[in-house]
Amino acid sequence: MTAKLIEQKKDKGVSLHIFSVLALVAGLGLAGCADVDSMLFGDSGAAPDNSQASTESPLPPTTVSSLPAPSTSSSGNTIAPVATITPVSIDPGSDTGTAVSKTVANLRTQVSALQTSLAQNAQRLADLRNGGADAASAYHEAKARITTHLQVGTTRGNPELVAQWNQAQSSLDQLTSNINGLNVLGTAVGNDASTAHYALDQISATFNVSGAVDEDHRQLSVLENETNQTIVLIDKLLTEVSQDVQRQTAYVANERANLTTLASAIKNGELYGADLGGAQIASSSAGGNAFAYSGTPLVVIRFDHPDVDYQQILYAALTQALQNRPGAAFAVVAVSPTRGSAAAVQLAQTAAHRHAQDVMRTMTDMGVPATRLGVASATDPSATSSEVRVFVR
Repeated sequence: MTAKLIEQKKDKGVSLHIFSVLALVAGLGLAGCADVDSMLFGDSGAAPDNSQASTESPLPPTTVSSLPAPSTSSSGNTIAPVATITPVSIDPGSDTGTAVSKTVANLRTQVSALQTSLAQNAQRLADLRNGGADAASAYHEAKARITTHLQVGTTRGNPELVAQWNQAQSSLDQLTSNINGLNVLGTAVGNDASTAHYALDQISATFNVSGAVDEDHRQLSVLENETNQTIVLIDKLLTEVSQDVQRQTAYVANERANLTTLASAIKNGELYGADLGGAQIASSSAGGNAFAYSGTPLVVIRFDHPDVDYQQILYAALTQALQNRPGAAFAVVAVSPTRGSAAAVQLAQTAAHRHAQDVMRTMTDMGVPATRLGVASATDPSATSSEVRVFVR
């Protein structure tokens, strides 16, 4: 691979080389841990499910109220209105005394019930949007407090930041519950759409039933038009629900990844930056566990003294590589010297392998998906201490 040297620096035993490379890939799931303690120390916990469906008093069977205008959530956020629905006035018709007239009356009742359900589902969507706006606002407030505190400097594993991280995680859990509520709502609206189309088919079939008078067919024509209008309104609402599900799912997935990076920053008391497993690498697929490395390494970390501080330099190198060419994976190579006795060489290999595992763990904390990482070991006669070399592949 041909590479152009952009920057070179040394810091506490870390040699850094940043190159233009072919880039990095992966996908991030929605799963989150119950709190920051689970993220940092491995405890397991289940996120609460707070999904709720609001109910609304039935509207009169002959009308459908307009869907909600722009509303304001409890946190003061203005919420986008649900698509406007013009009330549909149902012609009450009259009983002509025929069997067809009784069928028309039953069909009219079905269409009226669909309109009532439509208004209730529209209100449910407005309520879910309000709840989502409140949760998103609380999440970003907690996240902003954490990043501000990290920016000015703090201690490792600061309990105050841990508590704020837990608040942010809880707000994301509420957004996940909101998505569950939207999925349930989408199913309900989809069922109404199926019912409306079935009612329209029944109306069309009733035109062919014998024994009807002219007034029966006039009422059927009016009801057919009203049913078509209802179908249009249901389809409009279903589209809005589907768009909300897609938008919020992508948002929560991205913020879960950002929280993972933030948890690592709290653990180290140092702010890194944006998550490295974000949008630029989310569309690529895994290519298997096999990997190759060659050329000049992206980063060389020399562990020639205790507590080598390499996190910021590693983060900067990974960020630059991804900005240049999003789409590659990384090879983490544990390099050990060959000098000394056989026992000394063995100890050096063990230490290099342990350091490589630590570097990989740091990279995943920064947001690089584990499927995009590979580890290997090598020896170098010129090495004077254990090293970890990170290659872009």
